[in-house]
Amino acid sequence: MRVILSGGGTGGHIYPAVSIGEEIKKQYTDAEILFIGSERGLENSIVPKEGFELKRIKVRGFERRLSFGNVAAVGESFISLFKVSKIIKEFKPDVVIGTGGYACGSVLLAAALMGIPTLIHEQNAFPGLTNKMLSRIVDIVAVSFFEAKEYFPKNSKVVVTGNPIRSDILDVSREEGLKEFGFLKGLPVILVVGGSRGAKRLNESVLPLAKKCITDKSFQMLHMTGETQYEDIIRLYNSEEIALDTGYLKVMPFIYNMPYALAASDIVISRCGASTLSELTALGKPSILIPYPYATDNHQEYNARALEKNGAAIVILERDLDADILTNEVSNMLSKNGKMEQMKAQSKKLGRTDAAYAIVKAVRELVHDKPSNTFGSSA
Repeated sequence: MRVILSGGGTGGHIYPAVSIGEEIKKQYTDAEILFIGSERGLENSIVPKEGFELKRIKVRGFERRLSFGNVAAVGESFISLFKVSKIIKEFKPDVVIGTGGYACGSVLLAAALMGIPTLIHEQNAFPGLTNKMLSRIVDIVAVSFFEAKEYFPKNSKVVVTGNPIRSDILDVSREEGLKEFGFLKGLPVILVVGGSRGAKRLNESVLPLAKKCITDKSFQMLHMTGETQYEDIIRLYNSEEIALDTGYLKVMPFIYNMPYALAASDIVISRCGASTLSELTALGKPSILIPYPYATDNHQEYNARALEKNGAAIVILERDLDADILTNEVSNMLSKNGKMEQMKAQSKKLGRTDAAYAIVKAVRELVHDKPSNTFGSSA
């Protein structure tokens, strides 16, 4: 099978595409896979590192207002269509798969116009603009959240697959996670993730929780501040005389071994990107979610509400967030009323560990059920 994958800009679009590519390789050992991305996105560093060939096109996203930048974006999109068409003709794919981001718009449009089977994957509960437009011309729309179905045209072939996750997320035991961070086995662990760039209000709101962790010794806490805010938060810890050497509290700028942190945790406090929530539900983790208020189309709140509606998470909007509210919610979850176990069970129900497999299954059916494309290749 010959496959073109396109998705980029952010890790939320790139990593699902990488997971799909890995699953294709697993099911088709002789598969040939080509990524097409933008010249500016994170795909330029991630995709080659994951062992896939990447071709770049010059394209930019549209601003959500009238601007000269949008005029340039239209021009680049038209030019990129010609380049993409040339790449497609040379590579002769059996199917083209997009995972969102402005780079995949030109790729999927060109493929659809050339009669090649196409599939897009939408990670969020509220779909992005590119995927909503592409849904009218592609063959299959795969979504992570059931709630996303209502935003696509009724005549679209929409399948709920979940969001592909990193395979190593499922490979680490709780014992291995606790050992990695030096935590005790008998106490719960709270994982606080402010994001790679940090979340100032969230970071500041967990300080009383950290103090409680040390004084009560009834739970342990792992706090990832984000690299840009680490020094400021450490100064706050010191000003509040919160000891960082007790073993009950670990404060880090960034957690590179996140599968171990997730394995060790009992409750996760975090933002709510689609990939994060997919990993939490795959592992059955109860969570307190604080949506990033400036996310495009407020999609993080849509994601979080999908979990909240099903009893898997508690949602606190950033404007409502303070230390008392956060501490009370954690205390309530840790109490002996069974709330944490109920949330854990509901989270697990929502989790999908087979999302990449389900997407490749849809691709396989699409390629075999559809007449041969203009290149006459076969899977």
